Amino acid sequence: MSAQNNQPDWNRIAEKFDLWLPQLAPVGEALLDALAAVPGNRVLDVACGTGEPALTLARRLGRHIDLTCVDAAHGMVTAAEKKAHREGLTDVRFQAMPAEQLTFPDASFDRILCRFGIMLFENPIRGLSEMLRVLKPGGRFAYAVWDTPEAMPTLLWSFYAFKNRVPEQHYPPLAKITSLGGPGVFDRALREAGYNDFSVASFTFHYSFATFEEYWNTIEASEIMHQQFAALPADQRDLVRDEIAIFAREFHSSQGLSIPHRYLLARGRKRP
Repeated sequence: MSAQNNQPDWNRIAEKFDLWLPQLAPVGEALLDALAAVPGNRVLDVACGTGEPALTLARRLGRHIDLTCVDAAHGMVTAAEKKAHREGLTDVRFQAMPAEQLTFPDASFDRILCRFGIMLFENPIRGLSEMLRVLKPGGRFAYAVWDTPEAMPTLLWSFYAFKNRVPEQHYPPLAKITSLGGPGVFDRALREAGYNDFSVASFTFHYSFATFEEYWNTIEASEIMHQQFAALPADQRDLVRDEIAIFAREFHSSQGLSIPHRYLLARGRKRP
């Protein structure tokens, strides 16, 4: 596995990924606003992870909406399904399915959303094309991807801290996760996949923690960096933590630790 696609083991961390949901919630809200789903819509959430923002939509519209969630990682789908069952959201369906191989018929859905999944697809163009294929003519979509490495400071800090301390194949997957960021990159990918009625805009939100210790505890408890820590010499773990703490210093205030992150949101329709 190259450093370009050395992603976390999504199956391993599925039950722990919800530790990050409060930080990602603003992106989910922006996607739902852009999607503008209404009662009677059939909605598909691609790369649904542990179920957000689809489950938020289900809570709001309940039985008035037909909701399907897919993810390539079986562990993520299982975690999302357990949450829906606990909350009594029985009308939401879940399937383990990569975006590049959607098994739905053409023009199956009125709305499609995807939060921070497209850049992680094995083949983003193919995945985008499949999503467009199963969208009904006139249907709406809303997709979010991370912007540039500099606009995702927490991952950039980890990349710098682990670089040269672990073998290259275990570097944090900065290049892959930010592969659709930068001027025009996401636009070109969408056009190559067949989209022709859309806009892409940049937005900023913040990871917010009371202290650096709370932030660091979330990293460790979620095991989002398990691969990196597993490859790291034991006597360097504290050095990595201390280096990242230095990077974080400028984002401290009397209100706590607030770290800006930027993402790109594509919204539009499938032309009839």
